[in-house]
Amino acid sequence: MATKKTVSKPAAGKGSTEKKGIKKGDKYTCSVCGMVVSVDKVCGCVDMCDLICCGKQMKSKK
Repeated sequence: MATKKTVSKPAAGKGSTEKKGIKKGDKYTCSVCGMVVSVDKVCGCVDMCDLICCGKQMKSKK
């Protein structure tokens, strides 16, 4: 019988994605089609998420 592994999410605050990379309210744009994505909720599962559109990584919009 297979066993299920549990994965814990980092606690909010120190070391969370919100502090290091993507934050709520950030906007990212596609350099190919111009689509803009606004971050409503940060997942917190990794240090940095890749936002891909048209086969390229989206860039932070200032």
